[in-house]
Amino acid sequence: MKLAKEVWIHVGYDFCARNGFEQLKIERLAKLVGKSKSSFYQQFIDLENYFGFLFELHLQNCFIIAEKETIAKSIDPDLIDILVEHKIDLLFNKQLRIHRIDVKFEEIILKSNAMVAAPFLKLWKENLKLNLGEDQLAGIFQLALENFYLQINPKNLERGWLITYFSNLKSLLESIAK
Repeated sequence: MKLAKEVWIHVGYDFCARNGFEQLKIERLAKLVGKSKSSFYQQFIDLENYFGFLFELHLQNCFIIAEKETIAKSIDPDLIDILVEHKIDLLFNKQLRIHRIDVKFEEIILKSNAMVAAPFLKLWKENLKLNLGEDQLAGIFQLALENFYLQINPKNLERGWLITYFSNLKSLLESIAK
């Protein structure tokens, strides 16, 4: 029973990451899973309850990302490899941001940011070696994060694009730091 529930959760997580929450319909999800709609209702009761399971999975994945960021030594290849490996998690986070007007979605964004931001900022600061204060760096990080999520999609979120993105961001930060 637990395995069947996990299949529903992982398939829905991937679907929402790639297509958005508004595209998720129980009938469509049931077809993807290869089960009946009634099986969904037996497992989750309704979509709102189901979203809670998706959010829980997302926070678990963010914890894993944060642990990996903590041991990363460089932006390229370490951080970029982490981001490529967790492409679906980043796309899911983008979908959360699109729907952040809903307080449940905003709450998950805040929780996920609290996990991944500190180790990311530490790595960023160590690798960029910029003469910026903590508040300045944190503020720029928030702007860069919003810009990042506006730009990513399932096709471009790959190593080459990330290398270019971080290179452009570094150039911008160096010009600000001067």
